[in-house]
Amino acid sequence: MGFMFERVKDIKLSTIKEIELRASKYPDAVSLAQGIPDFDTPDFIKRRVERALKRGVVAKYSLSPGLPELRELIEESLEKENMFYDWEKEILVTAGSIQGITATIMAITNPGDEVIIPEPTYTSYQEVIKLAGCKPVFVPLNEEEGWSFDIEKYKKVITKKTKAIFYCNPNNPTGTIYSKKQLLELAELAEKHNLFLISDEVYKDFIYDEKEFFSLAELPELRKRVIRIFSFSKAFAMTGWRVAYLHSDEENIREIIKVHDSLVTCAPVISQYGAMGALEIGEEKINEFRERYKKRRDMMCERIEKLNSVFSFVKPDSSYYIFPKINPEAVDIKKKKKVVDSREFAFWLLEKSQVAVVPGVAFGPNGEGHIRLSFGRREEDILEVFNRLEKLFL
Repeated sequence: MGFMFERVKDIKLSTIKEIELRASKYPDAVSLAQGIPDFDTPDFIKRRVERALKRGVVAKYSLSPGLPELRELIEESLEKENMFYDWEKEILVTAGSIQGITATIMAITNPGDEVIIPEPTYTSYQEVIKLAGCKPVFVPLNEEEGWSFDIEKYKKVITKKTKAIFYCNPNNPTGTIYSKKQLLELAELAEKHNLFLISDEVYKDFIYDEKEFFSLAELPELRKRVIRIFSFSKAFAMTGWRVAYLHSDEENIREIIKVHDSLVTCAPVISQYGAMGALEIGEEKINEFRERYKKRRDMMCERIEKLNSVFSFVKPDSSYYIFPKINPEAVDIKKKKKVVDSREFAFWLLEKSQVAVVPGVAFGPNGEGHIRLSFGRREEDILEVFNRLEKLFL
C-alpha cells in the first residue's frame, strides 16, 4: 500500500531473536544465545499466585503505579540495599524492564536528544533510544582493562544535546561490575552537565567471588538524577511474567508514569502477585541460583580455555554471560581479517555445528569480533555446545 513507517524505519529486530528464529529451523540445534534462565519459576511464587487466583483479585487492573502492597514490599527490599524510596510516590511497577526503560527514555528526552551508552551493552537499548527519536552515542569499554570504562571518553562525546547516560550494571554481555570509583566519576560528570543517569541493574543478584557491588541510587544527593531499573525476570526465573520496577525521585516518576500509563495502563496484575511472592521469601532461591550459575561459569571458562587458539576472554564477575573474542587467525570463513565479522561467524557456526550464539556486534560497534555465550542454559546444553566446538576447531 506504500505506507512509510518513518518512526520505525531504523529500528531493527533484536539480533538475539533473529538467531533464535533461525536456530529453530535446525531440529538438533543447541542454543546458548538468548538470556533465558533454564530454571522454572519457583513454587513459592506459583503458590502466591494461586492464592490470588482463588481470591478472585487478579482479573482487574491495578493502579497504574502497581499494587500498593507490592510497592511497599519493594520499598522494604530497597531499604535492605541502602536505597530509600517512598512506595507511594517514587516506585513504579512495569511490564518488564524494557517497558520501564522505554517509558523512562520517552519521558525524559525530546526528539533529537542524545543518550550515551557504554558498549558493548544490551542490544535493545539503542533501539529504544531511536524509537524515542533520539540518537544513541556509543562510548567503548576497554577490554584490556576488564571491560572497564574511561571517564575521559565520556567527556569527549558530551554535547549540548546530551540528555542522559544509560548503562547496565552488572553489564550484559560482558559480566563487568563497574567500580564505585568509576560510578562516582560518572555521577560527577552528570552533575557538571546536568544529565540523567539511567541504571539497569537486572543482574545485581548474580555476583560471584564476593565482588563488591555499588549503585548510585544509594546516594540521596543523586536521587533527582538517577533512575534505577530492576526486573524479576532473571533473579527469579520469571522472564515470561513480564514484571519489573523502577524508582527515582517523585518528580521524575510523576513524568515517567504518564508514558507508562499510555503504554500499558499497568503491569499484569497476576504477575504483580508473583513478584510479591518473590520478595516475601525469595532470597534463599536466589542464593541457590547464584551457586548453580557460578558452577556453570567455571565450567564454561574451563572449556573455553581448551579453545584458547580460537577464543580469548575476560572471566565475568557477574550475570550469566561470557563474551569471548574470536581469533581471526584461527577462524577462516572466507578470508583472513583483522577482526572477524561476528554476525557472519554466528550464522556460519549455526550452519556448521548447529550451535546458536549471539554475534558481538549486536551489542554495539565495540562488540564486533566477539560472541556472547549464556551459561543461564542447562549444563547438558553447555557441555554439548563445547563438544561440538571442540570437534569443529580442534
